Amino acid sequence: MASSTASTATPPRHAFEQNLENVPLSKSDLNAVIMDYLISEGYPSAAQKFAHEANIAPMLDVESIQERVEIREAIDAGDIQTAIMKINELNPEVLDQDSALHFSLLRLQLIELIRKATSTPDGDITAAITFATTHLAPRAPTKPEFLEDLERTMALLIFPPDNLAPNLASLLDPALRQKVAQQVNQALLLSQGERTKATLYDLVNHRSWAHQKALETKKEYVPEHLDLGFDIAQSGHESSHNGTSSSHQHNGQGDPMATSWGPY
Repeated sequence: MASSTASTATPPRHAFEQNLENVPLSKSDLNAVIMDYLISEGYPSAAQKFAHEANIAPMLDVESIQERVEIREAIDAGDIQTAIMKINELNPEVLDQDSALHFSLLRLQLIELIRKATSTPDGDITAAITFATTHLAPRAPTKPEFLEDLERTMALLIFPPDNLAPNLASLLDPALRQKVAQQVNQALLLSQGERTKATLYDLVNHRSWAHQKALETKKEYVPEHLDLGFDIAQSGHESSHNGTSSSHQHNGQGDPMATSWGPY
């Protein structure tokens, strides 16, 4: 019986973990960080609910957040033309003043045309070539990286989609849509005079940096891994249609809080 108890007993925690738990946290500061995240990342209904439950009154422009949500969803769905239209309706100067972002969106649109054309053996690539010639080729010579990106994208027309080199396969990965969607979100926030990323990202990066420095000094024991408490499996964004994640449900209890962390 004694051995069974010993095997199931909770192992003692190191002083480092205990010290972390003893650091005082300001509830108002924590609420501000959470609200900032919800607004920046586009969770309008969750932000309203949290404001009510936390008894805080933020300057919450639900319509503006909703517009960013709809743009992000369009990009995530591969409907780049709709996303560009909505961005221009919201603020046409965003793409006029950011040629790199505009090129990234146009390249995504070209990728979607190529994806459609190559999905069947007898697919017509005319639309993709016409789009590349009309919208990207005139921009490509302005920057070396534009030309390189266009050439790499056009290579998708040459090689079979089921046997692509990693650098080409990455163009068809949904992660590229998500990356551009995040860049668009940041550009829209900047145009509205807001922070381009949530404070929470800075806090996570600062903690990661401090943890690494502590490991390097080796003055005292520091765990190799510090759990941040985020479940990446539940990552996603609030949908503009029903208030749930566009990629995952969060146990039916509103919006998930974790997203991909960078790089930033």
